Amino acid sequence: MAFTEIVITGCGNPLFADDGFGPAVVEELSRLSLPDTVKVVDAGLGGPHFIFTLLDPEVTKRLIIIDIADFGGKPGQIVDLKVEDLPPGSYRDAHSWDLTEPLHRIKDDIDITVICCQPKRVTAPEFEMGLSPEVEGAIPRTVQYVLELIGVDYGIAIKNLRKEECQREAEGEACGDS
Repeated sequence: MAFTEIVITGCGNPLFADDGFGPAVVEELSRLSLPDTVKVVDAGLGGPHFIFTLLDPEVTKRLIIIDIADFGGKPGQIVDLKVEDLPPGSYRDAHSWDLTEPLHRIKDDIDITVICCQPKRVTAPEFEMGLSPEVEGAIPRTVQYVLELIGVDYGIAIKNLRKEECQREAEGEACGDS
């Protein structure tokens, strides 16, 4: 399916510490059985521009972007923003391209939510793999919040799903098996 009703995309680069938050969240989401109307994409570093190739206003009704942003909060704090909350020039990619303008252009046709996590450290241009404990701790909360936004109820914590998955792998059972 080329286009879906709901597109969830994680933006960022895991090579720069907490900048890998968006990809880490979508990795967790991709482990779950989600409706066929949902597409989960690791859009990486060039994600904000890649996102626009995944949308068709005739089909896509909701876009959820997961990224880091320095909004002056505590590391690991999560906020969600509507496009109207993003002043011009406030949301840029790694190449300093303004992304608020294209988001403003499509906001009347597609419901857009930007879920941001306050990073503790972003090491660009120096490489550092791994999220800070505060930002890593925000992953299950963010996954749960995204599931609420799209109307999917798993009924148990994502942490328990991950533990269950590890137990099945240890027993030689594929994750999709029940």
